[in-house]
This record gives sequence, structure tokens and C-alpha cells, in this order.
Amino acid sequence: VSHYRLFPKALGRLVAALGVRELHLTLTQGFWRTQAWGQPPLQAPPGAELWVWFQPTVTNIDKAWKELSNILSGIFCASLNFIDSTNTVIPTASFKPLGLANGTDHRLLRYAVLPREVVCTENLTPWKKLLPCGSKAGLAVLLKAERLFHSSYHSQAVHIRPVCRDASCLAVSWELRQTLTVVFDTFSSGQGKKDWSLFKMFSRTLTDACPLASQSKVYVDISPKNKEKELLEVTPPPASLHEAIVQGDKRTYAVYDLLSPSLFNTSRSLNVQLKWKRPQDSSELPTPILYAQRYVSGYGLQTGDISTLIYNTHPYRAFPVLLLETVPWYLRLYVHTLTIVTKGKENKPSYIHYQPAQDRRRPHLLEMLIQLPANSATKITIQFERALLKWTEYPPDPNHGFYVGSSVLSALVPSVIAMKDVDVEQSPLFASLFPSSDGSSYFVRLYTEPLLVNLPTPDFSMPYNVICLTCTVVAVCYGSFYNLLTRTFHVEEPNRGGLAKRLANIIRKFRGVPPL
Repeated sequence: VSHYRLFPKALGRLVAALGVRELHLTLTQGFWRTQAWGQPPLQAPPGAELWVWFQPTVTNIDKAWKELSNILSGIFCASLNFIDSTNTVIPTASFKPLGLANGTDHRLLRYAVLPREVVCTENLTPWKKLLPCGSKAGLAVLLKAERLFHSSYHSQAVHIRPVCRDASCLAVSWELRQTLTVVFDTFSSGQGKKDWSLFKMFSRTLTDACPLASQSKVYVDISPKNKEKELLEVTPPPASLHEAIVQGDKRTYAVYDLLSPSLFNTSRSLNVQLKWKRPQDSSELPTPILYAQRYVSGYGLQTGDISTLIYNTHPYRAFPVLLLETVPWYLRLYVHTLTIVTKGKENKPSYIHYQPAQDRRRPHLLEMLIQLPANSATKITIQFERALLKWTEYPPDPNHGFYVGSSVLSALVPSVIAMKDVDVEQSPLFASLFPSSDGSSYFVRLYTEPLLVNLPTPDFSMPYNVICLTCTVVAVCYGSFYNLLTRTFHVEEPNRGGLAKRLANIIRKFRGVPPL
């Protein structure tokens, strides 16, 4: 990387020095509720997720991976330095390169997730500084921290990959994509109304575009939500409309071009507003074709079950899904108890890869390719045993529990509407965010809930009790004995008193008062 007019220098030097081919980092607070909010546009697991493809010229990938996580930890003020061999895996089938790739040797890939990472303002500020105009101009002026984090879901991401510079692909360029996904609860913050506007959500409006931007647009989804197929009305009226196939569904967008001089003629700022004609339309969301759930069952602190439910709601199409499970080493999996049941029958995976864990060295890795029949629910269950850790390995709050990272589902979901090649050429933004291999399917990567598992925890108050009891015994017994051994005794002779005492006794004798 030699051109730093727009590309941040911190990331450019990092990519060049460590031989990075692709880098994908997400920092997320909250969990995307697929059944309530619909299909996610860009989903990420709760916490921090990092997966990187290295160049084939890198000799020691583990060392480069450790240096990379430490440097990114400093850049984004995150706890990525806690990434080590105990939470790093090498997937064999998942997380294929998203950019140009000469080969797909999975030994060049590293994947790690920290489900307990808390995302806050100190992570958003360095993310905004990577933008060409920062948060001073353009769309980034809306990124007010106190509004963004007063939301139900917040996810920020950085993606770096190699792409073709032109159609002939004779030269390769680096593409940096920064995405921010936020879910606002307008019902609770809007006094029971679901109407929204830019000012209500961000407490700010758009005044100008970033001077360095070649394109600066706002897309508002106004697709029909009712049976009458009426487009939603937004104010001010948009100058143009754009239709695109997004995740197998036809969407209509109102487009506001910030670089258009006619946009700011009537008013100095842009405040997009939407008022629902029918309040019931805002609650009608289509059921996603693919979604999943995950939970822990069992009782006691010795054994338990991890269950994953995968739903295919397509009425007549079956498709395969690739499942990636990463389980920490202190949950010892019993692979012989693995069961996959669909509609009451056993469902054998067509591909399975399992790498057992090593205590305090690496986690479990389980990858399976499972066929999902149409309109079905598939249940995957595996038993585990809890390990007893050393007392120095427990965190400061051991009774809170231990987190298990989310499962990853990758699938080509059948599309309802066929996508044309012309649409890809006319809308490069949507083709980049929502890629489609062909007209019949689109790629989806989903994450399940992270798990919180209790481990056998010793009573950490006992050392305190022992110390208190021991100190009491030492202070009372040994202290008294030592005092008797070291004390010196002196015989005090009776003192007859001085001249003042004698005079006082003489006076008291004349007065008839007993002497002193």
C-alpha cells in the first residue's frame, strides 16, 4: 500500500508488514433477533470476531497472527490481545476468501471470537478516525456515540480484501469497507409511536457531503409492507428511486444524493422522516428462510447438552448448510453422542471434520455439512462434560459463568426472485454488500446465540476464612505467650510520699479527716 490519501496509514502498514491477504474484524454489542427483526443485512456475533487470511509467503503464521491481534487491540482499544491458541481455530470449509484468491489453503486462515468483549465509545472513536473525513463531515456526522449505544443492537466492522482495479483485472487494489449496523427501538424512545426520522434517531441531521467523497447517498427502504403493495411515503420526497434484489427479495429504495446541489436548495439540512399510515404495517416482517437457535440443557455441574435448532422455512426447496462449532477445551465433548434429527429421522451429514481439543492449548472444532429439507427443523445435540479448572484459571467473577462462542452457519439460500446480471452492473453497492453467485441463490452467514455455561467453582471465600482464623490464633495465643516471655517484672517499693503529701495529712488530721 503506497497511496494514503484515503486509505488509513495504520491499516496499510499493518497489511504490508504482516503479509495479510484479507482481514475481517467486527465489534458487536447485542444480539440480532432474526425472528423479530427479519433477515440481518450484515450479521456478526456478539463480542469481537476476527478472521484473517495470510499470504503464502508468511513462514510463521501463528507469530504473525499474535502480532496482528496485539496491534489491532491497540488501534481499536479492544481486548483482542486475549486472542491466543486457546480460542483460535483453523476452519477447513468455512470462511472462504471474499476477495481475489489464487488458492484456498486453509492453513493460511485463522479465526477467533471473544464473546465477552464489551463494545463502547472507546471502540467507536478509533473506528471513526479511519474515515477520510472522520466524523466532521458527510454521513459520519450522524455517528453520535450517546445515541448509537442507546440502541438494541450495535455492530461496527472493518473489512480489507484485494479486488480488481478495473474490468480487465490486470491490477489489484485493496478495498477497505467500514460498516455500521444499528437497531433503534423507536417504540420505546418515541412515546409509543413507531414514526422515525434522522433527528429522532441520531439527534443530528445531514448538512453536507464529505469533500473527499465521489459518492455520498442515503438509501431508505420504502418497499411495500401491506397487501396493497403501496410504497411507504418519506419526506422530503426523494429525487430518484432504486430497485434491487436484496437477499432474494425485491426492494425499493428512496435515494438522496448529498452531492446533488438541488438537495440543499430548499433547506440547509436533510432530515428524512417516515410516518406510518397503518401502525400494524410496521410490525409485519417476513419470516426468514433460514434461522437458528442454540441453548444448553441438563442439570448439575458435571455433564450437559449443547443443542442447535436450524429452521428451513422454504416451502419446497431443500439446501445444504455448513455448520461451524467452536467449543472451549474445558467443555469436553463426547463426539459419539452427536445426533442430528430432522422430522423424527436421523440426518447424516455429508461432510464432517472434527479436531479434538487439547487442555489449555486449543479448543474443539466441529464442521458439518447438513442437508436441510424443505419446511423443516433440524436439531443437533452433543453431550459434554465440565472440567475442573485450576484455582488460578478462574476469572474475577467465576460465578457469572463462562462464555461459549456462537455457532456459524453458512449457506446458499434459494432466492424467491431471480437476479439479473444487469442489476449487478447498475448497483455495485448492493452487489458488493449482498453478493449473489447466480440468479437462483444468495449467500448467507448466520450466527447463533453465545452460551453461558457454569463450571464447578470452588468456594473462594475459604482462603479468606482460613487467613482470618489463622491470624486470630496467632494474635491471641502466640501473642500472649510471646508477651509473657519478653516482659520484664520489677518490684516496686512503697513510696511514703513527698513533702506536699505530709503537709496535707497534717492538715487533714487537725480537721478530723482520714489521711491520704
